Amino acid sequence: MPMLDLRSQAMRRTTAEMHAHLQSFNLDLKFSAGIWFFSPAHSRFHAKYQPDRTIEQRLDIAATLAGQGLGALEAHYPNEINEENLDLWKAFTRDTGIRLLTVIPLLFWDEQFEWGSLSSPLKEPRRNAIERTKGALRLNRQLDTDFAVVWPGIDGYENSFGLDFAAMRDRFAEGLAEAMDAEPGMRIAFEPKPYEPRGRILFGTTPEGLLLGHQVESMLRAKDNRRLLDEGHKLVCMNPEVGHVLMGFEDLAYAFSWPLSVGRLAHSHWNSQPLGNYDQDLNVSTLSPEQTEALLYTLKMYGYRGWFGIDVNPERMPVEVALRNSMDALRAANERINSLDHEAILFSHDHPDRARGWLEAHLVRARAPRAAALSPLPRPT
Repeated sequence: MPMLDLRSQAMRRTTAEMHAHLQSFNLDLKFSAGIWFFSPAHSRFHAKYQPDRTIEQRLDIAATLAGQGLGALEAHYPNEINEENLDLWKAFTRDTGIRLLTVIPLLFWDEQFEWGSLSSPLKEPRRNAIERTKGALRLNRQLDTDFAVVWPGIDGYENSFGLDFAAMRDRFAEGLAEAMDAEPGMRIAFEPKPYEPRGRILFGTTPEGLLLGHQVESMLRAKDNRRLLDEGHKLVCMNPEVGHVLMGFEDLAYAFSWPLSVGRLAHSHWNSQPLGNYDQDLNVSTLSPEQTEALLYTLKMYGYRGWFGIDVNPERMPVEVALRNSMDALRAANERINSLDHEAILFSHDHPDRARGWLEAHLVRARAPRAAALSPLPRPT
């Protein structure tokens, strides 16, 4: 598919223009899911509660969700998708209509990446990580995907004493740039996470992900890459995950507004998570549904047209139930934000001195089963 044009995300609007936009623009809730959580994950602390599933078995489950909203899958290279099982994936997409949205280089699992992948100080593991990223980008091109998610889960440290942080970051950025120049025109959707499995992961917060984008793009030399950058497109974009953002004590709406405001939000990963804590990957809106609503409203304000990737860890329920619940949670939250008084919300932010407490009261009523039973709420003037 042609590269999605993200430049309109960076548009600045007056209050009147924003009101017209909120009235006319609706989020297109296109759902994708990571094939990895269709089989139970490893845990340090307990046995798996469900049997392991082959890729074929996982795809069979995904096929049953085609009519319930699942439109695309995401997979890691080379453990979940590779040159040997391409025919299986091609048959699945052809027969179900479910797309393959991204092929993700697996840069965090292998024993060889004990000391990092693209950032490793060891020559051979780093070279292998670069070549694996190139291979993933080749498959993305061959399969006509939208982007390649990159997550540097094993690139980090525990003991910061004496580390040359700049050198670590440079190795990572240079390796990613080399891979991108080998397959020009392929977009990266970078996914920050502050910690786990490493004590601290490189480029772990939303602003650091934006800095990585600038750093890598300054290193790109391939003609097609330079042309796209000269046209104002961004090639190192972002795939923030709700849980990872909250692990870093970032506010969801504010954090996502950063890549949106500069045309870099290529994708989004959805789940729920307490502030800080370990990465729980709970179903969407299990915790803090108001954060889900605030984030959706921000996406609506900036005109987000990307996919909504479900990334959960359904340890104690069938994966298809977790996916249906998560998709329904986003649909319900989207209905609530669309029903709001957009003009009055904008007014309350433009004139906070004349709308004290109004927005809070409006949201209380939007979430109430019988708002008519509450006290009257005049619109702010």
